[in-house]
Amino acid sequence: MRKIRVVIAKPGLDGHDRGAKVIARSLRDAGMEVIYTGLRQTPEQIVGAALQEDADAIGVSILSGAHNHICPRIMELLAERGLDDVLVVVGGIIPDADIPRLREIGIEGVFQPGTPMQTIVDYISEHVRPGRGEAAQAAG
Repeated sequence: MRKIRVVIAKPGLDGHDRGAKVIARSLRDAGMEVIYTGLRQTPEQIVGAALQEDADAIGVSILSGAHNHICPRIMELLAERGLDDVLVVVGGIIPDADIPRLREIGIEGVFQPGTPMQTIVDYISEHVRPGRGEAAQAAG
């Protein structure tokens, strides 16, 4: 069975990526394959990386407050490319008032500062659709 593949992305102009790197290391330590896209990614670049890397999940780290703009675009692009089975989780500075809107567009995993790393690891492990990558490979 192949490892869960997770793309970790830092969208927009947010230049602080320490948290994203900590998450990436924790996921890697838990046995997942992690692809870190680096800073200042557009939604198009993030979804492109998920497609190219056959990702099972995308973890978006946003501290800039742009989640209400960036996350809907990511979800829209995933749907356009037939990748709506890719799990999307968001972490960072997300006000409580914005969480219902993120859930409405399909982002159930929203992690605010102080969330234990194991909670994030467990969430991804439990919510990735098993075999998504194998099914895509078999169909292609």
